[in-house]
Amino acid sequence: MPTELDRRMDATIEALTAPGAMLETATRTVPGACGAAERTVIAAAPPTLAHYFAHYCTVHRDAEFVVSGAERLTYGAVYDAALSVARSLAGRGIGRGDRVGIAARNSPAWIATYMGTLIAGGVATLLNGWWQAEELQAAIADVDCALIVADGPRAQRLAKIPGLAPPVIVVDDTAPLPDAIAPLTAGPTGDLPELTGDDLATILFTSGSTGQSKGALSDHRAVVAGTFSFLAQTLTMLNIVTADGNPPKNPPATLLTIPLFHVTAEVPVFLQSFAMGRRLVLMPKWDVVEAMRLIEREKVTYFIGVPLMSYEMLVHPDRARFDLSTVTDFGAGGAPRPVDHVRRLDKEMGGGAPLIGYGLTETNAVGTGNWRSNYVNKPASCGRASRPLVEVAIIDDAGRAVPQGARGEIGIRSVANIRSYWNRPAETAAAFTADGYFRSGDIGYLDEDGYLFIVDRKKDIIIRGGENISCQEVEAALYLHPAVREAAVFGLADERLGEVPAAVVHCDPATPVTVEALCAFLADHIAAFKIPARIWLSPEPLPRLGTEKIDKVGLKARYRAEALAA
Repeated sequence: MPTELDRRMDATIEALTAPGAMLETATRTVPGACGAAERTVIAAAPPTLAHYFAHYCTVHRDAEFVVSGAERLTYGAVYDAALSVARSLAGRGIGRGDRVGIAARNSPAWIATYMGTLIAGGVATLLNGWWQAEELQAAIADVDCALIVADGPRAQRLAKIPGLAPPVIVVDDTAPLPDAIAPLTAGPTGDLPELTGDDLATILFTSGSTGQSKGALSDHRAVVAGTFSFLAQTLTMLNIVTADGNPPKNPPATLLTIPLFHVTAEVPVFLQSFAMGRRLVLMPKWDVVEAMRLIEREKVTYFIGVPLMSYEMLVHPDRARFDLSTVTDFGAGGAPRPVDHVRRLDKEMGGGAPLIGYGLTETNAVGTGNWRSNYVNKPASCGRASRPLVEVAIIDDAGRAVPQGARGEIGIRSVANIRSYWNRPAETAAAFTADGYFRSGDIGYLDEDGYLFIVDRKKDIIIRGGENISCQEVEAALYLHPAVREAAVFGLADERLGEVPAAVVHCDPATPVTVEALCAFLADHIAAFKIPARIWLSPEPLPRLGTEKIDKVGLKARYRAEALAA
């Protein structure tokens, strides 16, 4: 049965998208991975990111936009720097469709380079800042970059690539923005093109958690639509809290804790901020104490990161020393939160409400959202499809919808979906149904209220003697143990049963726990056949990909080899 918040959100989004309203919707025929098709769009949305930047940087010109250490920059200053970058790129011959690789940590220089590339008509190609030389080499060659902009550490890695074809421009992102981008803005300038929504805009790389990274290509229309999808959700909640007499007390500000080459940081955090006039407080590297210090100092109103980040704040012994009361929402993405974490965040964080979103690189992060009291009531769900642009379906292997409540692969369809994987037509075709749903690779179901529950990855199921075991279910059970900080579950080959579950677990160093104790604990929560046959206790946090997801591919390879050797 829909909750009161569900009903109010639905009524609010209906009003916001009605004819003549701020977010009036329309139906347009747009290109996509499966050919041209009709999709719902926001009628008044700017046609490209170049138009989006120009409009909102004019509206908020004198407002503070980026805080990076001691440097504080307005929207106008950042936009002026981006225009300088764009004209200089044009002078270097960069034009429509040319891929410009950005290999750098979060910084004002990264932001100006990204914006300038798009304004010049180039394709902002977001190289994973954690990659080493071989990984960078493969991605750069795959998408045929025309130019690379790198900070110092990434430039050192690029220097190890023999015969690197595209030129590399090194920016010193520790310097003030005009000095940082000086090597990029030096030289002749050129004219800027008039772009349309059909022009190509970005390439982001899939995380590699299921194999080799692929370049996910979006046009301007898709990225703008993804941004406005999140804006619609934000405006919906703003209208509701204002109607309740609880309007925001502080100007919007968010802590940028995750890398900008990740779609969550790029679209809902960075790009959405332009329309909101929101201040971005940059953190080059995650540190829980520094995060709390910055939240207090900058009066941060919105926090988002991987689930472990907000949990580290929740359980930190020094949390009471910091005023975190300005945060209205503690968001998470990239992975599900353990149910207990959701409830504890709601009760113990001093008023900030938990929320979670579900989307993928290939959907420009849009998908579903679970907000505040709805999330507390259904903490295992990632919420309902984000209106007005997104459709979610549960499909079978043939791409047909399954009955309501049945499990299948989660499909997401919207104007924000990517155009294709770069130069991979077969993989693009396999990733989409004939009617345009992106096949997420996640297994889930929709309940009677339209709430999505993810139960596993399509290829992340252990089959033990004919019994299917959800890796995610076993991980969730492990997270119920108060000492467990991180867990990864996967299958080990077994002569008798085919596969048995195994786990690598990182626990709180201050709370020693044995394998035997963990198994005994699991026996109270899951069936005996689901309990891992082997558990490794890792003294260090589990390795992560550049997207902050746990590197299960690497863990599987390492520990499967160790088990085989034993």
